[in-house]
Amino acid sequence: MAEQMMEQASRTVRGQGMSSIKEVVSSWSDVARLLRGGDSGALVPVVIPRDNRGLRWTTLVWFGLWALISGFMLLRGAWGPIAMVVAILSFILAALWWWRSSIVEIEEGTVGVLTKFGAISGPGLAPGRHYLWHPWARVAYVVDVTTEIPYAAPVLSSPTHENVPLKSIEFFLRFRIVDAIRFVQTIGAGNFDLVLSNSVQDAIRQRSRQVRTERAYDLRGSDVKDMQELLNRQLTRYGVQIMGCNIPDVQLPDQYREHLATRERVAKELVAYEKEWELTRKRRIDTLLMEIERSKKIRDAKIVEVKASLNKARKDVAQMLEERETEAQAIRYEIETQARTNLVAAQGEAKAQEQLATAYRDNRAVLGYELARRRLDVGANLAENAPRPVIVHTDAGSADNSALSTLLMAQLLPQIQAGAASRSRPALRQQPQPTGDEVAQAAGSAAQRAVQAVRGRQK
Repeated sequence: MAEQMMEQASRTVRGQGMSSIKEVVSSWSDVARLLRGGDSGALVPVVIPRDNRGLRWTTLVWFGLWALISGFMLLRGAWGPIAMVVAILSFILAALWWWRSSIVEIEEGTVGVLTKFGAISGPGLAPGRHYLWHPWARVAYVVDVTTEIPYAAPVLSSPTHENVPLKSIEFFLRFRIVDAIRFVQTIGAGNFDLVLSNSVQDAIRQRSRQVRTERAYDLRGSDVKDMQELLNRQLTRYGVQIMGCNIPDVQLPDQYREHLATRERVAKELVAYEKEWELTRKRRIDTLLMEIERSKKIRDAKIVEVKASLNKARKDVAQMLEERETEAQAIRYEIETQARTNLVAAQGEAKAQEQLATAYRDNRAVLGYELARRRLDVGANLAENAPRPVIVHTDAGSADNSALSTLLMAQLLPQIQAGAASRSRPALRQQPQPTGDEVAQAAGSAAQRAVQAVRGRQK
C-alpha cells in the first residue's frame, strides 16, 4: 500500500515537471541516440543492447560438415569436388558470420558491462571496438559515465519552520555515473529514479524545515552544498556522484503569496518612505546647519556688540562713579561744613542756654521762694480762718451749766484762736529757703541736656 502511494505521488510529481530515469532495451544502432536524447522525455543513462548473434552461424558449420562428409563419400564421382567446395565455402561463411557478430563498438563516453553466462565479467569495456569470440559473452549494459545528467525534482507541499506547506520547490541537480558496474549491480536505472527522487525530497524537506515562511524565497539560488554533500553520502554506494545542484524556484501557497506580495509591497513602500524621509531629514539637517552657522555669525556679531557695549558701560560706570564720588566728596564737605556750622551754632546756643539757665536758675529760685511764701501765706490764712473745735471740760458734778456760762465761752473763743494764729506766723517765716547755687546747678543740667539734644539732631 505504501509503495502504491509513493508511486502515485511520484507520478503526480512527474506530471508537475519531474524528471524520470529508466533503462531501455534497444538495438546497437539506437544506443547513442538513447543515451544522448533519452526516450519519451525520460533520461536513459543505461541501455541494454539486444544480442542478435545467437548460434545461427552454426547452421553453416553443420551444413559445411554435411557437405564435407558428402564430398568424401562422392569423392570418386562428379559431385564429390563440388561438395568439397560447398563445404569449404560454408566454413568460410560461418567464420565470417562469427567474426562479424563478435564485433562490439562502444561509444565514446560510455562503458560496456560484459557478462558471461549471465555473470558480470571484467572491469568493463572501454570505448572503441572489441571482439567477443566467446559465444556466450555479451555486452549486457552500455552505461554513460561521462555525461552530467540533469535531473529536475519539484517537491510538493514541503512544510516550512512554521509548518506552512509550500506549494512547490523546484530542485535541479546534475549527476554522473562514476562506477558503471556498481551502478548496474546494486540498483539499476529504474530503481535509481525512485531512490534519487525520495532522497531529493527528503533533503529539500529538511532544508525547508529550517526556513521561515516569510523568507522562503531566499531558497532561490541559495547555497545547497550541504544538500549536495548529503546526497553524495547517500548515493556514493550506488556508484553515482552529484556534480552540482541548486533551487531555481520556490512557489508559495496562493493565499500566503498574496500576503507576502502585500508585505513586499509594503516593504518597498517603507523603503521608499525611508529614502524620502532620509532625503527630507538630510535637507532639514542641512537647513539646520545653515541656520546654526547663521546663528553663530549673528551670535559673534552680538558678542562683539555686547563687548563694545560692555566696554562703553564700564567707561560710563567709571565716569559715573567718578562723578558720584565727586558729588559725594562735595556733599561730604558740605555736610562737614554744615556740621561745623551747626556745631558752632550749637555751642553758641549752648552758651546762650547756659547763660539763660543761669538767669533762669536765679529766676526759678526767686519764683520758688515766692511760691513757697505764698503757699505759707495761704496755709496761714486757711489756718486762721479754719474753725477750731474747743472742748470745754466741765465736771459732771458741777452745776454750772447755765446759759450765761455758755455765752461767755462763745466770746472767749475768737480771742483764743487769734492768739494761736499770731504764734504760728513767726514759725512759718523761720523755714529755710533754696540757695542760688542749687538753682544754678539745676539750670546747668538743663542746658547740658539741651546741648546733647542739638548734637543728636546734627548726627
